[in-house]
Amino acid sequence: MAVTLSGGIVCKCNGRRYCHTLREVFFESRKSRSKSKNQRDDVSTIPVFKKGLSRWRSVLSNRSCVFSMDAREKSRSLILESSKQKRVPVFVMMPIDSFCIDTSGSPKIRKIKALSISFKALKLAGVHGIAVEVWWGIVEYTSPFVYNWSLYDELFQLISESGLKLHVALSFHSNMHLTSPEKGGVSLPLWIQEIGTLNKDIYYQDQNGFSSNDYLTLGVDELPLFYGRTALQCYEDFIFSFVKKFDPLMGCLIEEISVGLGPAGELRYPAHPHDSSRWRFPGIGEFQCYDKYMMEHLRMAAYQEGKPQWGKTGPQNAGFYNSSPFGIPFFEGGGDSFLSDYGRFFLEWYSGKLIHHADAILAKAANMLKKYQEKEKTSVLLVAKIGLMYWWYKTRSHPAELTAGYYNTALRDGYDILASMLFRHGCALHISCLEMMDSETPPAYLCSPEGLLQQLRIVSRRRTINLTGRNYNERLDKAGLQRIQANCYHPEADAVRSFTYFRMSGNIFKAENWSNFVPFVRNMKAE
Repeated sequence: MAVTLSGGIVCKCNGRRYCHTLREVFFESRKSRSKSKNQRDDVSTIPVFKKGLSRWRSVLSNRSCVFSMDAREKSRSLILESSKQKRVPVFVMMPIDSFCIDTSGSPKIRKIKALSISFKALKLAGVHGIAVEVWWGIVEYTSPFVYNWSLYDELFQLISESGLKLHVALSFHSNMHLTSPEKGGVSLPLWIQEIGTLNKDIYYQDQNGFSSNDYLTLGVDELPLFYGRTALQCYEDFIFSFVKKFDPLMGCLIEEISVGLGPAGELRYPAHPHDSSRWRFPGIGEFQCYDKYMMEHLRMAAYQEGKPQWGKTGPQNAGFYNSSPFGIPFFEGGGDSFLSDYGRFFLEWYSGKLIHHADAILAKAANMLKKYQEKEKTSVLLVAKIGLMYWWYKTRSHPAELTAGYYNTALRDGYDILASMLFRHGCALHISCLEMMDSETPPAYLCSPEGLLQQLRIVSRRRTINLTGRNYNERLDKAGLQRIQANCYHPEADAVRSFTYFRMSGNIFKAENWSNFVPFVRNMKAE
């Protein structure tokens, strides 16, 4: 079946045959594959996540919903049924330098011929689809309500003609800290930047007043500062425009849609900024609540709590970006620490703002995608991404998670309320670090990517939500790819719904890496 749009995009639900010359390109690599076939007290180290530990009260408890057993059992059966197939489709994310805004202000696909060849090669290798970032800073770049979808018309047609499917990542952040405009860097829309020039408080700020302009602060979610619209309304209008524009491709070409919820598209605060010398791994990071709008929310929450003194500022004893947790009062036991009444209040508020933000956006997105869920063949999976702050995970306080907005400690499961919210919207949870092992991390930093992944597996199974995943670092060696596969098919959990390789680069197509990557993809597709 094929659907043709006015823009010329053809959605083909069946596979294609490719030209003889392209098959010859990979003949040698297939031949070669067939040949090789024959420390201290309060921040002490603790056992990673334990089930059954008590949870403190939640600032969002009054928003929680009670669901019937029928709804839960139906959701559970759907997840288990999909997991029984033991087939994990592999998507590959577009290169970071795929797009740019040219000198005339028009969006442009860079290196389009190379991309076309790469897509066809990936299809031959068994890759299921391509993950594409759909940038707010490209589509609505010049003016509010002016949506230019021409770049994605062209790109989606190219992907469709290659016989691949799509995971679309609606991206409301900037990636300028990773690259430059000349190399594909995408900023926030120009008209948003102009507002930010006059009012820097639309961006997150740390305790020293440094701004992070990769994503709008949660403090402006419900303030009409953007030509009469709130930030949430800007996101909603963008999602609506996308769904309306590409309606014929939903479920046919477009199989998954992740909605950006923060920096790098992840639901978190920019507590560990990569764009400057402020933070370096394994620093604990800093709380990001010092713009005037977030501070006003904090003052209101403290007043309602009957403790107005708690609303004057964020924690003043929580160290700095590159601190370790040792000797930092907030992350150790004692007065005004994360264990105190003040600490619990602040962390519930700080993490609760994130949950409320995601809840509001995903509710709108889920409603728009509802009509595609009625038929299995046109179903579109809604996805939310989080960051995995795995360093200092073996401490009691989990400081890197706390500053990022995940109120997860040795004494509190901070991901359970997140998973419950995702369940309400039929949303999958997208996680990273599937290539990582504890033994490959520096012991001094008390890392545990494996422990964090296991916690998320337990939570997702308990709350009957799907997991999707990706790697954090580029791994094309056999050991790294085998680790990814093992995590996708973990014996104590349902298989992940899909996996995204992060990202496409010339390294994938090098002979020694290609000979590892192709068997990996085919093993992931096998029952």
